[in-house]
Amino acid sequence: MAETMRILMCAPTFFEVSYVINPWMTGHVHDTSRERSQRQWDALRDTVSRHADVVQQPPAEGWPDMTFTANAGLVFGNTFVPSRFRYAERQGEEPHDRAWFERHGFDIVELPGDVFFEGAGDALFDRGVARRLWMGHGHRSDPAAAPALARLLDVEVLPLKLADPRFYHLDTCFCPLADGYTLYFPAAFDAAALASIEQHVPPGQRIVVDEHDALDFACNAVNLGRVVILNRASAGLRSRLEGAGFMVIEVALDEFMKSGGAAKCLTLKLDEAAGA
Repeated sequence: MAETMRILMCAPTFFEVSYVINPWMTGHVHDTSRERSQRQWDALRDTVSRHADVVQQPPAEGWPDMTFTANAGLVFGNTFVPSRFRYAERQGEEPHDRAWFERHGFDIVELPGDVFFEGAGDALFDRGVARRLWMGHGHRSDPAAAPALARLLDVEVLPLKLADPRFYHLDTCFCPLADGYTLYFPAAFDAAALASIEQHVPPGQRIVVDEHDALDFACNAVNLGRVVILNRASAGLRSRLEGAGFMVIEVALDEFMKSGGAAKCLTLKLDEAAGA
């Protein structure tokens, strides 16, 4: 029997929008409700807990975006590659994240010191081809992170340049699903990135998202086996996902979207299998 997946989450105790580092934050500084964000996070945690083991990282005061654990770094086997944030507003999260993974027995592997990289927000393992990593760049992570990750982890890394500032991390517009299905919003990518997706993902496994669903962060989804957990999906998108054999669960996360995040941003898979 397969082991239960482990997902890292961090309570939004100190979550708020206190600065602007992506377009979603504009107009939302000091416009979040602690009670509402906690209630929505609790609902997501409870939903994920029905399909995986949730491990909690303690939040740190003064770092409101720590709740977005996807950005802590990248996990592969027992290796943890810490993020190196582009913006000073998030750089203070780095020692907290590193300390948590050190305490829990992960091997810390560093990227070169001048390379920005924002973890599993911009680096997503394919769910159909073992040892393939899709890596977004263009807004937060540097393209130099792609060959560095390939060397450090001994994986194939496919870089994808992001072209729309609203989709500033790869996980806002692209989601690898079980058995090689891929959920994505084509307009978020430049022509070369789109060609790479189309080259590596067969037509029957591409689930294209329209702008309406993309702006509801439908691609910012948590995929646990045949379960897809997301903020919202239109009837058409839900039908296509269900037609591909997935169960779709909506959890309202609009409070976190004020900061540019939803279900995937709030989670980090802790058991990406190096031997897969």
